[in-house]
Amino acid sequence: MFDPQDTPRVFATPIGVDFSRAVVAGIAERMAGAPPEALARVEVYVNTARTQRRLREIYAQSGPGFLPRIRLITDLAARADMAGLPAPIPDLRLRLELSQLVAALLDRQPQLAPRSSLYGLSDALADLMAEMQEERVTPDTVADLDVEGHSDHWQRAQEFLRIVAPYFAEGDDAALSIEARQSRVADMLAADWAKAPPQHPVIVAGSTGSRGPTARFMAAVAHLPQGAVILPGLDYDQPGAVWDKLTDGLSAEDHPQFRFMKFATGLGLHPLDIARWSTDAPANPPRNRLISLALRPAPVTDQWLAEGPGLEGLAEAASGLTLIEAPTPQAEAAAIALRLRRAAEDGITAALISPDVTLTRQVTAALDRWGIEPDDSSGLPLSHTAPGRLLRHVAEARATRVSAETLLVLLKHPLTHAGRADRGEHLKRTRDLELQLLRREAPFPTRADLARWAERRKNDAGAVAWAMWVSDTVLDLFAPEQQPLQAHVSAHLEAVERLSAGPGGDAPAELWEKEEGRKTRAQMQALTREAEAGGTLTAAEYRDFLTAILAEEEARDPVSPHPRIMIWGTLEARVQGADLVILGGLNEGSWPSAPGADPWLNRRMRAEAGLRLPDRVIGLAAHDFQQSVGGAEVWLSRARRDAETETVPSRWLNRITNLMEGASDESRTALEGMRERGADWVAMAVRLDEPIETVPPAKRPAPCPPVGQRPNQLSVTDIEKLIRDPYAIYARKVLDLHALNPLRQMPDAPLRGTILHDILRRFTEVTKEGLPEDAEALLLRITEEMLEDGAPWPAARRIWLARIARVAPWFIETERARRALGQPVLLEEKRQTRFEALDFTLTAKPDRVDVTPDGRVILYDYKTGGVPTKEQEAHYNKQLWLEALMARQGAFDDHRDVARISYIGLGSGGKITEAEVSPGELDEVAQGFARLITHFADPGSGYPSRRAMEKLAYSGDFDHLARHGEWDETMEPVKAKVGE
Repeated sequence: MFDPQDTPRVFATPIGVDFSRAVVAGIAERMAGAPPEALARVEVYVNTARTQRRLREIYAQSGPGFLPRIRLITDLAARADMAGLPAPIPDLRLRLELSQLVAALLDRQPQLAPRSSLYGLSDALADLMAEMQEERVTPDTVADLDVEGHSDHWQRAQEFLRIVAPYFAEGDDAALSIEARQSRVADMLAADWAKAPPQHPVIVAGSTGSRGPTARFMAAVAHLPQGAVILPGLDYDQPGAVWDKLTDGLSAEDHPQFRFMKFATGLGLHPLDIARWSTDAPANPPRNRLISLALRPAPVTDQWLAEGPGLEGLAEAASGLTLIEAPTPQAEAAAIALRLRRAAEDGITAALISPDVTLTRQVTAALDRWGIEPDDSSGLPLSHTAPGRLLRHVAEARATRVSAETLLVLLKHPLTHAGRADRGEHLKRTRDLELQLLRREAPFPTRADLARWAERRKNDAGAVAWAMWVSDTVLDLFAPEQQPLQAHVSAHLEAVERLSAGPGGDAPAELWEKEEGRKTRAQMQALTREAEAGGTLTAAEYRDFLTAILAEEEARDPVSPHPRIMIWGTLEARVQGADLVILGGLNEGSWPSAPGADPWLNRRMRAEAGLRLPDRVIGLAAHDFQQSVGGAEVWLSRARRDAETETVPSRWLNRITNLMEGASDESRTALEGMRERGADWVAMAVRLDEPIETVPPAKRPAPCPPVGQRPNQLSVTDIEKLIRDPYAIYARKVLDLHALNPLRQMPDAPLRGTILHDILRRFTEVTKEGLPEDAEALLLRITEEMLEDGAPWPAARRIWLARIARVAPWFIETERARRALGQPVLLEEKRQTRFEALDFTLTAKPDRVDVTPDGRVILYDYKTGGVPTKEQEAHYNKQLWLEALMARQGAFDDHRDVARISYIGLGSGGKITEAEVSPGELDEVAQGFARLITHFADPGSGYPSRRAMEKLAYSGDFDHLARHGEWDETMEPVKAKVGE
């Protein structure tokens, strides 16, 4: 296949060439005239499974015939001549072992790092160890680094690095990691081939040699008599002087061609001496020259000034380029989806290339509008699949007390109670449980709560058994204590399968079906096998560890992907081609992404130790960009803003636009054309979501229901709502609508007020006969007991207890004064008064009613916030005045004469607002109440929305029903008859 030569045999394809097709074409050119079976003796090693599939597809398209043996570089250890190599430590077991070593170190030296960082440090340490083994760097090399002058952090890091030393011991095959084994395979093959090289063709195609074992394997192949290395996307337009600058990793690692310079010089070659593999021509040579100049290593301005005006064919270079600068990520995704749809209609292949997973998911969602499902190479992390989510939710329930929200998440999961004929009944009971119990009274449900709820369902024969199954399966999960990892895994899987099976069911097949189920089960089986190495951990630590290992694997299960519309990661794009290539998410932080933080070594220390620099990932991304942008038709796409702020264009896009704006008039005109084409597509995408016709905004409503449908009974608190927001009364009393309580109950002001009222009621009940000497201590004891039962939030309990403790001395002092005036007789008892002349019933549940020795009534109302002002009391806050009116009508037994009303404010140190009640004032209240009720009894009177809100910023439960926002409070309400 190859003629003999004294130098290593290295080829390359230029930028803008479909690499996989070029590989096949080059092999065909060199095998011309050979018998057909000769092709079967050719070995081709590639670096990704996607490239392997693509090469096989290309050969299949050419018709029947022999194929070369296309293998993965990562499968070198599977070669027959490597059969004696010991098996490596499974990656999961290695991580578990490292976590135990790190835990022991943290126990000895807790000042090194918090315990919560255990698994993050273990994973980072495993990554560093793998890199050291790939690059043949020993712990001694790292330990010998001079850390003088560096911060103490680097000295502490060496403490961690010492614990991995046993994994580098010579001859210890039991400690052989996957990376160490791959490195050993590459070295063994190189040694064996130096003695007895294979005589058949061996080709390595598509790798840049960025990892040590791969680079050493490529070098060994390049020296074989019939060996060759094919590099993807070599920049043949880059001058030799620029190539010669790419020798220092600290300054040039982020350049797209740096790895080729490093690999070539390691073989004694210069990149410009590397021959082309095939006769395939670049799609757009002028564009390759433009991009090559734009991406020169810094400083570049002088080179742009010198060479930019001389660039030729810039109109041709930009003719197939479109620049999308969308206002938002949503607009960017919509424009990309629109272009992919056009590609599907035109019958061409199109690929979106982006490392931004959020963008690719938005594009996938946008394509669903037209029933197009792209062939996405990335898949979905197992932690986001249905089985993975169920595993994570159950692990969460084992680590934290089961809340109403957690319970519903588990019961509503699609794999819970799965594959059964009575799943519909299960979902109906779950819905009823939510509405009747969890949103009303049980933020942290108990077995007794569920039992009471089930017993109330007289017409549901299976409710009790179902509630007991829920209690046994979910409520008993909470087990936060430390256990061996084996116990955690066993109990976890048992709980998941019991939940999925339903009451009395067998282990369901649905849980582990499809690719996502099979892969998730395999991951859990691996964890079961290696659990003995995991030591003991809490349920919270197990939850975090489980989430991490599930996130590392992906599952692909497309229903019917489109054959010509693809979404690729940057690695797949390096060795594939399409008629249309869209490079999306071209913003800093996305493409390229920022290098991850290294907790162990800084850049200088890595360079001195011989490890890869963090800039390597930027350089690889730059090469992927340079290779992709050389296609026939290319979109460069970004959003000007993200959800929070203005974005910064990708450094490569910035360079291209800056060069084109200043190189020449031709380049400036070409850039304007790119932007105009992009703006047209963005405008079309925006128009997609524009309504066909404009819907006029709603007017401020004031519905007028029939008199017979209007409420004839309200509470004293409803009266204030009727004054301030009549529409809310209409929604509740006429339409019979009620706002759902939040599922995730929070320790907010309304709940604090409810609990405080309960505390004061109980305190008053136990001290009706008189206040004891230790009344303040008694109040605080009752407070602690009531908070323990009613506020299941430790932090909120402490804060609320502190607030009550601050006001307790003042409250007890003023309470003694109140007891001197009268004795409590009614505490939160519901009473009502019928006003026959109005055909109306008024109800009340006064906080407290005291009676003086002379038989007069004192009405008290507790306020956890501020007490109402005189103006608020006169116009809106009629609660106590209406209760006084009810007292005069005999609502509170025989006590009809009201002495005073009093608001007791328990916020900000305590405040009392009170007023003496005279018969004349009550007459005025009665007249005003009659006018109000009469007004709303008039069929021509409406219930306007937000008539007199205390603050415009306040929102009501029914504002969305009234379509507030389409109108504001400056507009007059519009009456409309309804319900007739």
